Amino acid sequence: MSNKNIDITLGQIRKAIPQHLFKKNEFRFLISVGQAFSSTLLLTYIAYNYIPLNWWTLPIWVIYAFITGTVATGIWVLGHECSHFAFSDTKWLNDALGYILHQALLVPYFSLQHSHAVHHAKTNHLTEGETHTPVIIGSKMGRIYQKMKDVLGEECFTSIQIFNIAVLGWPLYFLFGVSGGSARGFTSHLIVPNKLLPKKMLVKVAVSNLGLCLIIYQLYKWYQFTSFAEVMALYIGPYLVVNIWLTIITSLQHNDINIPHYDETAWTWLKGNLCTIDRNYPLWINALHFDTGTTHALHHLFSELPHYNAREANIHLKQVLGDLYYQDTKKLWISLYQTASLVGVEHQGNGVWKFVKT
Repeated sequence: MSNKNIDITLGQIRKAIPQHLFKKNEFRFLISVGQAFSSTLLLTYIAYNYIPLNWWTLPIWVIYAFITGTVATGIWVLGHECSHFAFSDTKWLNDALGYILHQALLVPYFSLQHSHAVHHAKTNHLTEGETHTPVIIGSKMGRIYQKMKDVLGEECFTSIQIFNIAVLGWPLYFLFGVSGGSARGFTSHLIVPNKLLPKKMLVKVAVSNLGLCLIIYQLYKWYQFTSFAEVMALYIGPYLVVNIWLTIITSLQHNDINIPHYDETAWTWLKGNLCTIDRNYPLWINALHFDTGTTHALHHLFSELPHYNAREANIHLKQVLGDLYYQDTKKLWISLYQTASLVGVEHQGNGVWKFVKT
């Protein structure tokens, strides 16, 4: 992709997509919300009433956590859509619904809305990008990663990287800005101001933090009324699975050995956002996650286009982009392994940086 000329404009791409697909239907969006919430609550109800809470049923609770967390990831996706104003043409309605959906999953809505806007504004910028920015080969961290891979071997190194992405990725980014742009240094979604969240975000960050505190307080009262085991089994287990899906999906959307990152001498908004990757998810995952993993290139170009029109719009996007569109057809677990095995990027000349096999 780094050698391809971008001889198309965003306006030309937009004209190739039927304009009615950009129109928002609030009722249609709420159907998706109802689907995601009702499915999650139904699974919780079944588990609460029919799975005994003891050590012997732990394997069943693990299965429940995986299934329910996978379903509840759809709630996260819809909250994310609201943060892009894809629910309604009335902005406050997007924020009201998005706040409810994200805060229920312990996501600070307004803080993430701002950092995610930075991510879209600087996609695949080597130093100013936000989330999943690559390590540079030869840097201090790059040398540490390479030494780890040399000592541990590829399989062990890759397994550790998958664990870091899936399990530690969200809390480390959320709390300390790990994998954020190096140009901003230490950041946090809870503390203002920093180089990611400016002083003007103080009130919105406070509102997000208040929402987190209220949810945590409700979980604490639930624990007091019942037991920590019940809270862990019914809520925390699926919550951790949601976070695993979140970080795996976003990592795979923006990192691949064939996809470049650009420094300040070569980066443009369109070049960066055309570097987004659509992966090969199973149909049932696409249905539960509203096609977020298979229409992400479209989302980065037109984030206000609602999810229920994304699949149709993606057909037109592929046609107009041609070989500028990147889709990985490998099985998902193979893509995850190959991506996690990568150490970092090297300069290929002309401001282009790409992952290299080491």
